[in-house]
Amino acid sequence: MWWRGPQRSVYGAINPDIDSERKAPSFDVEKLVNLLDGGADRTRTRRSVEHVINSDAVFSRENQYFLTLPERYEAAVKGAVHLRQKMKELGWIEDGPEMKFAFRILGGELAFGIHNEVFLPTITGLGTDAQIAKWVPLAKDYQIIGTYAQTELGHGTYLRGLETTATFDTSSKDFVLNTPEVSSMKWWPGDLGRSANHAVVLAQLYTQGMCRGMHAFIVQIRSLVDHSVLPGIKIGDIGPKMGFEHVDNGYLMMQNVHIPRENMLSRYSEVTSDGSYIKQGSDRINYITMVFTRVRIISRELVSALSKACVIAIRYSVVRRQSELKPGEMEAKILDYQTQQQKLLPQLATTFACHFMASSLEAFCNQVNVQIKTKGDASSLPELHALSAGLKAMISESCGAGVEVCRRACGGHGYSLLSGLPALYTRVVASCTYEGENTVMQLQTARFLMKCLTKVDCGEPLPQSVSYLSEPISLHCSAKEKMDFLKPFMYIEAYKHRAHRLIKDAGIKLQSLHQSGVEQYVAWNSTSVQLARATTAHCHYIVVKNFVETVKLEPEIQQVIKMLCDLYALTGILVNAGDFLYDGYMTGKQLDLVNASQLDLLALVRKDAVSIVDAFDYPDQQLNSAIGNYDGHAYQRLFEWAQKAPTNAKVNLAYEKYLKTQFQSAQSKL
Repeated sequence: MWWRGPQRSVYGAINPDIDSERKAPSFDVEKLVNLLDGGADRTRTRRSVEHVINSDAVFSRENQYFLTLPERYEAAVKGAVHLRQKMKELGWIEDGPEMKFAFRILGGELAFGIHNEVFLPTITGLGTDAQIAKWVPLAKDYQIIGTYAQTELGHGTYLRGLETTATFDTSSKDFVLNTPEVSSMKWWPGDLGRSANHAVVLAQLYTQGMCRGMHAFIVQIRSLVDHSVLPGIKIGDIGPKMGFEHVDNGYLMMQNVHIPRENMLSRYSEVTSDGSYIKQGSDRINYITMVFTRVRIISRELVSALSKACVIAIRYSVVRRQSELKPGEMEAKILDYQTQQQKLLPQLATTFACHFMASSLEAFCNQVNVQIKTKGDASSLPELHALSAGLKAMISESCGAGVEVCRRACGGHGYSLLSGLPALYTRVVASCTYEGENTVMQLQTARFLMKCLTKVDCGEPLPQSVSYLSEPISLHCSAKEKMDFLKPFMYIEAYKHRAHRLIKDAGIKLQSLHQSGVEQYVAWNSTSVQLARATTAHCHYIVVKNFVETVKLEPEIQQVIKMLCDLYALTGILVNAGDFLYDGYMTGKQLDLVNASQLDLLALVRKDAVSIVDAFDYPDQQLNSAIGNYDGHAYQRLFEWAQKAPTNAKVNLAYEKYLKTQFQSAQSKL
């Protein structure tokens, strides 16, 4: 058997309703597991790491949904420290595959996420060799805990609007940091409220009477002796949030806080002892950490949330029976209803599309990082920024909406925290805002697209991701029957046409407004809705094209991958039908053919749905869902977990205080 987990359940045999789904998959499930992991060797490594973690009681998530907020935070800190100790015991290297898998498995429940994912990478990305040698070993060993203080109470994504200042004092030869207004206090940084003793603070640099723009500074905020807050600093927790209960998001105010000159991260710009400012690279280098962070968010947060939601909802949908599909027969599995297939199976296809896109984007990100580090060549950074911003917006929207579809598809049980779905939802929708609010991200990508349009007009070469803007496009879809829409070139051309048209239409409107005398900022704002739509169309084309290219590389399991690719592409056409019909590229009759093909695909994917989600290879401990376990015993587990609720073992104080006398007075009347 391909499955590496136990084939039996604590409740006896596997639920026959889910067991029957796994009898004869149309593909080699283990090969799909390997594809998703990036190779058989990586699958073996991941499973080995999972075994270590799932065998360790410290990492247990049992009864997690019943913990209080302080208990969640404490468990997260305990887990983070224990993982660091485990790493040393087992010889896992810092950037090795074991640690990457460990953080992927536990990342959502560990403290110090900002410390590991943003604070450390910012120092390694923007620090000099000497700064890296000083700070990174301390941070990796948790001798210091850092946060990344960028977002302010009054400013988020618009970094040039940040109000925090860092002024170089030529007499003391150090920087003086201030948050001069209420709106300028740092607000939201994770690990800040209770954990961090250092922060990378993003501030406007002032030297020799001039503002030099945003720069990064390392600031000690708490004592290393007793964790007390240092003079000139105010810190606190910002309070309850919609999710991320284990993360101590905080606020930071600074009044005349002095830090050494050496604490400005200075790989690309420096302030000398006399206050002179030396710039050694492009201003956009200072944004590099956020670009890399967005890429990691897509691969490690967004795709995993939707894939877990699909596993839970699809497994539950083959053990949940409801109503008669055929009169006189037993109640049907709800996944046999076409409406349930229409809800869930496109989400499954979306997961694969986003997974492969994340892998490609991560490879491009690594390539750009090497170019910058080894050659000082940042020429590809604008393209990476545009791709990461647009894809972060599109994929977070898709995954957020997809998890909610999965949750609602599970009916009332999807509303229970014990299903695991609400926790996934609150995590993934937060990503629509943090590290770049999605509309702002779309418009940043749109600026890149408009610059590329100008290059087309001038005959200049374009970056690879937008090269299609200088290529000829077909004016009408040539499909004549529904099978035509299962040919990848057919729907790739459709997406290419849509993106091409929406980008050019936005460019034409901008140019027309400029030529009529409208100021540039007014023209941009008046076109912004159109520009955001153009960005989405561009990213949708990139994702579909990338999915098709992945299909070509996987001959052994090509059939199942292509089936999901077709489903993703055709669903996107139906959801955005107006864009494809708008200029006559497609006809209503052709759209009917797309619809017919999509419904056929739903029936095909339905047959393999459980085996496909099994290929994500999540252990039950990682899903932490009462209704999504491998064995399919949803009802037994829901009842068992519910009985563990602390309220079931406590005295009902509300009864004693408010209800007891009311009930007792009714005794004589009954």
